[in-house]
Amino acid sequence: MKLKILALILVLSAAQAFSQNKVGTTAAPFLGIGAGPRAIGMGGAFTAVADDPSALYWNPGGISRTGQSAVLVEHTNYLVGTSFNYFAGVVALNSDNALGLSVTNLNYGSDIVTTVSQPDGTGETWSASDWAVGLSYARNLTDRFSIGGTAKLIMQNIWHESATGFAVDAGLLYITPFNNMKIGMAISNFGTDMQMGGTDLLISYDPNPSMAGNNKNIPAQYYTDSYPLPLFFRVGLAMDVIKAGDSKLTLAADAIHPSDNDQSVNVGAEYSWSNTLYLRAGYKSLFIPNSQEGLTLGVGLRYAITMRLILSLDYAYENYGLLKNIQEFGVSVGF
Repeated sequence: MKLKILALILVLSAAQAFSQNKVGTTAAPFLGIGAGPRAIGMGGAFTAVADDPSALYWNPGGISRTGQSAVLVEHTNYLVGTSFNYFAGVVALNSDNALGLSVTNLNYGSDIVTTVSQPDGTGETWSASDWAVGLSYARNLTDRFSIGGTAKLIMQNIWHESATGFAVDAGLLYITPFNNMKIGMAISNFGTDMQMGGTDLLISYDPNPSMAGNNKNIPAQYYTDSYPLPLFFRVGLAMDVIKAGDSKLTLAADAIHPSDNDQSVNVGAEYSWSNTLYLRAGYKSLFIPNSQEGLTLGVGLRYAITMRLILSLDYAYENYGLLKNIQEFGVSVGF
């Protein structure tokens, strides 16, 4: 009954969120960049897998199932000279409860400030970056069902202008009796609109230039529109289809309904040998017309330093069509 009620809440929230779908008209689009090279190597089909720190992005309901505390650090040289950085930390309070902290950054770099009168530069530089900081909690309500949520602060900055927003994520994870197949559901970025403001929007204004003797320098400000955050509703399935000796093969699929794009499907697979070597492959954004996303590949190495201290190195490759490709690197430590 609890599962049905919580799932209904997520579905109704998603239905309300997507009732006014506007393609490409949301703030903070960086919130749609997937986190974690393991998940990316599996094509972003991770909502039902959700068993490492990157679950904080895909489905916070999974962090109470990770079994131990862990941290993940990721760096990616992203599209058109930008860089994407992600940190995720999960603390297992006990066997049924976990806390998480995530920090996401997209850095656009910097450049010189030029004007019409100073085309070679004014001596100043401008920069732009996006940030999101989230605090998460998850709990196993039964041996098969867990729920989690995230509250996060979102910031965008470009030179002297900035915008701030707040949002929540919620996720469910259910392990079915059918061969332990997992079902995951998550809604992300349900929150406030964002509106740019800053000193460069302050101007002096003459409301009636034809009138002599009036004040020509009335303080005013350019008005900027506010935009909603990009909402994502995900439903995923994952199952270990092969478990024989040292070999295990996991298949996963996610259906995604975003507020700023068409609906799509991600599919992926992960093969592991002796819990040491991992090979991954997937395909992103199926059924989106003219999508530049597609094939993903990944590899991972896991080394047990001690019985409790586990080091993992992960790499992922994404094909972005006309935009070439992206390579992602991540290091995680479980303890």
